[in-house]
Amino acid sequence: MPIVDAQYHPKGWFKNGHFSTIYSAIIRRAPILEFQRDRLSLSDGDFLDLDWSYAINTPVGNPKSVVILLHGLEGNAQRSYVRGQANTLLAAGFDVCAMNFRGCSGVPNLKLQSYNAGKTEDLDQVVSYVVTLNRYHRIFAVGFSLGGSLLLNYLGAKNGDYQQIHGAAAVSTPLDLKGSIERLSQWDNRAYQRVFLSTLKVKYRQKQRAFPMDLSVDAPNAMKSLKDFDNLYTAPAHGYLNAEDYYQKNSPISTLATVHQSVLILNAQNDSFLSPMCLPTSLAQHSKNIYLEAPKYGGHVGFCTPSGPYYNETRVSEFFTAQLA
Repeated sequence: MPIVDAQYHPKGWFKNGHFSTIYSAIIRRAPILEFQRDRLSLSDGDFLDLDWSYAINTPVGNPKSVVILLHGLEGNAQRSYVRGQANTLLAAGFDVCAMNFRGCSGVPNLKLQSYNAGKTEDLDQVVSYVVTLNRYHRIFAVGFSLGGSLLLNYLGAKNGDYQQIHGAAAVSTPLDLKGSIERLSQWDNRAYQRVFLSTLKVKYRQKQRAFPMDLSVDAPNAMKSLKDFDNLYTAPAHGYLNAEDYYQKNSPISTLATVHQSVLILNAQNDSFLSPMCLPTSLAQHSKNIYLEAPKYGGHVGFCTPSGPYYNETRVSEFFTAQLA
């Protein structure tokens, strides 16, 4: 029965999901870390930028391990939640490799395709690259929001180098893409949707100029919601019939039971981005390796603590460290 008893008990305004979400995304000052950028050439002629940081000390008796970090929708490897998690993992002796999805490192990518919850082949090439470095005894991975969906889809895909991942964690992760998109379209989430759409439209226009025969110049005017964006870009550019087809084929809840690695899913009950299916209590109760932790509070990647690392950052580090024993 891997239902984890959450020990996250915030006070005051941090009990409000929207406050903790906005505070953590905009106000939080995450640690300043030194990263070394590494550009990985992909098999289709495109590239990914990887931001590496290395632990100064490794616990005695433990061979070197690395954690691949996957950011969320329209994020990047320098976001506060990525740097906060990296800092906690570095202190525990893990190296970190923070993956910037296509077009998210500050440089437009080269192909018509970009990133989405089902584009597992890009993560597969990152994992294969880390394996070829021959530096690490074990590889772990943690994904945030859409990055968590991508990670769980990869582990359930049964192809590529997914078996090289020893353990994983997914924080504030949409397990049900359709339900989450519908939640983001509701009135209380409209501000978040506008923020996401604003940057997605900018990237769409960049791509339209690079691929004028493939993308309509008028499409951004019709993009009033994230589902519209998925209908007009994500689905056709990545081989799906429409947004519904994309959501149905890439919701991690459909393959989560097939994952063999030990996985921690940390989703707050008051996360306004998530639908009820994103809290798979029954599945976790009958699983030996899917650990569900669902605190009452925490918002969307907003598990703030008064001082020091965020609660989710500590929990992920503890979860991975326990698997080194």
